[in-house]
Amino acid sequence: MGLSTFNITVIIPVLNEEKNITPVVENTLKALDDYGINGEIIVVNDGSSDNTKRLVENLILKETRVKLINHEKPQGIGASYWDGVDASCGEIVTWIPGDNENDLWEIFRYYKLLKHIDIIIPFIFNKEVRSLFRNALSYAYRFIINTTFGVSFNYTNGTVLFRKSLLKELKRRNDSFFFQTDTLIRTVKKGYLFAEVPCRLKMRKEGISKAFSFPSLIKIIKGYLKLIKDFYFSNKQKETNHYVAGSQTAIRREKR
Repeated sequence: MGLSTFNITVIIPVLNEEKNITPVVENTLKALDDYGINGEIIVVNDGSSDNTKRLVENLILKETRVKLINHEKPQGIGASYWDGVDASCGEIVTWIPGDNENDLWEIFRYYKLLKHIDIIIPFIFNKEVRSLFRNALSYAYRFIINTTFGVSFNYTNGTVLFRKSLLKELKRRNDSFFFQTDTLIRTVKKGYLFAEVPCRLKMRKEGISKAFSFPSLIKIIKGYLKLIKDFYFSNKQKETNHYVAGSQTAIRREKR
């Protein structure tokens, strides 16, 4: 399968990001153009009370590659992501936060790897842009996940690129901030081919991160416990793996 047949959908969940959403969308479009990638952007406005929705609507008037999904009330970043997946037209799906931290040029530089694998997992190599507390928290989180599920990820909460067919076959979807880790574990442990790649992170210029709060922590813990139950105690987890037709994993295994 040639790379020219690929299309990508970039999902951007946003909540009160009026200062960041325009540059995020414009940078995404420019990155797609610079790499010659045929793609679309789906902004999921998760119940913003500021001018985020209006700004996206203005962008849509100028750019047909931009679409909007609007939540009247906040439903959470995971729910926003999955709504974007369900509305996507791309064969490849990724997401970026609406806070303008992520550098799409860094992520898209690895796009051609998708000729050989089904998942690209970015990890941050310039950790100095984040606080010592944030890095320590990330290390502890990663240690718990890697130890619990027998993996060795460098990072699980990044802008992962998935072949959409893998996502569509998942029977369980986490709708909290834990959705990233949950999706990675469920797909990688099935045996899908992946690569971890280093990416540079920009420093957030406007607003504050919404990733950490007590309610989100509770949802992460619930998602973690649910994943443990499914992974270690569900009979379905013990069934023989099958791979989505057309995935690079399926194609390469058929050549054995």
